[in-house]
Amino acid sequence: MLDKKIKQKIIAKFKTHENDTGSSEVQIAILTHEIKELAEHLKVHKKDQSSRRGLLRKVGERRRLLRYLKKENLESFENLVKKLKLKQARQLGKPLEEADIIEDAAAEETVE
Repeated sequence: MLDKKIKQKIIAKFKTHENDTGSSEVQIAILTHEIKELAEHLKVHKKDQSSRRGLLRKVGERRRLLRYLKKENLESFENLVKKLKLKQARQLGKPLEEADIIEDAAAEETVE
């Protein structure tokens, strides 16, 4: 659980407008801080399964909010990921088809 002062600092840092307390950016920042605290707790208390379950719930909630933010406002999403230093999984491209492989091979031959 976050202290009131810490939560206010996070809100002040990530708010999108003057009275913002619940935007996606703020919620993600708060969840990120809570996740870091729980991860540190679990390093010491390895058998605390209820906290581990809470951590997984928070990670899932943050993932959903990040997906929503990416869909709605890509620029804000990218800025937030940089500020929070979050890692994002790369999207896999479409599977290579035989025609693509042939084109790539032909392009390499013309370069040589």
